[in-house]
Amino acid sequence: MAHALHAPRVNNNDDIVQVIAFRVGVGDFVKQGDIVLDVETDKAIVEVAAEKEGYVLKLMCEIDDKVAVGSILLWQGESADEPVPEIEVATVASGGGNARPTAKARALLKELSLDASVIPAAGDRLTLADVESYMAAHGIKRRDHTPAVAVSAQESLPDVPGELRDLNAEERGMLITVSWHRDHAAATYLEVEYDPKAWEDHAAAYASANKLMLSPLLPLLAYRLVQLVKASPRLNATVVNGKRFEYQPVNLGFTVQAGETLYLTVVRDAASLETKQFIENLGEVQRHALQRKLSRDETTGATIAFSSMARWNVSRHIPILPPYCSLMIAHAAPKGSGRAVLGASYDHRVLSGFDVARLLMELAKPPV
Repeated sequence: MAHALHAPRVNNNDDIVQVIAFRVGVGDFVKQGDIVLDVETDKAIVEVAAEKEGYVLKLMCEIDDKVAVGSILLWQGESADEPVPEIEVATVASGGGNARPTAKARALLKELSLDASVIPAAGDRLTLADVESYMAAHGIKRRDHTPAVAVSAQESLPDVPGELRDLNAEERGMLITVSWHRDHAAATYLEVEYDPKAWEDHAAAYASANKLMLSPLLPLLAYRLVQLVKASPRLNATVVNGKRFEYQPVNLGFTVQAGETLYLTVVRDAASLETKQFIENLGEVQRHALQRKLSRDETTGATIAFSSMARWNVSRHIPILPPYCSLMIAHAAPKGSGRAVLGASYDHRVLSGFDVARLLMELAKPPV
């Protein structure tokens, strides 16, 4: 039976990829893991590997084509003459490739005649929130003329001369994130101030013992967060359909500024790593971000997140929660002040102020 290879999600902010090179042709036999083509977004070039072995039966797009995340790029089969389904465009029936719509999402898709394959899914299933965020970003309203979310194509234009411009991929992604944060999470924020000397001494000692050239302060803080969350699984959760959904792995999202682009990079299953391996893995995804070569796994699936603006001498920042992420730590350390701040944006549907305050006070102390 023929099987399809779908366009990957390179970054949370991108729902379109451009095909820039094919490494195989029709009739070629490829093994699982072989690179078959390259795709590009506004931010990165990514090699796409075969998910299964088999013969290339049909290429569903051409060089320079722009296709939606989840669209079919090519078909493979066990034999070179195996028939493929009669699909003439690079689309699939389910959202985000393998993301099967929930019942509520499926009903809304049917109501509006929307193609699930063009709608990015924040998790393993395409949810009602995913569809509503997509509608908000594209100015789509329900047929009863009720906007999916408050953002609407029918907003009055400002009484000042100007010009409407389409959002780019990064801006669309940010709109989706902000819309989810505003319309689904009971988002709030709190912070604690602490003396950074103990952490600075701890980082210096670790750097000396491991012969590191750069301070590992932020990676060590992030790793401490991972360990605290591992010990308290209720911190590693979200709400889905009125129930707490506790994640099994602790996937750490870590913000990286690459030029003018802000990435939320992801270290997957971070709680299973030792300190040194975690620091190495975090360094690797940071390098990939700077090189614009992040893989799908390095940009999706964050269950908790960490962001620092210490390099900009910021005294406070309140980050936006990524979709289905209930906790994002904000770190700041104004130069010359002798003080530092640990804050947290959190989803109050999942966590209480007591949960978060206790976490921040523990995080302010380096491990013994």
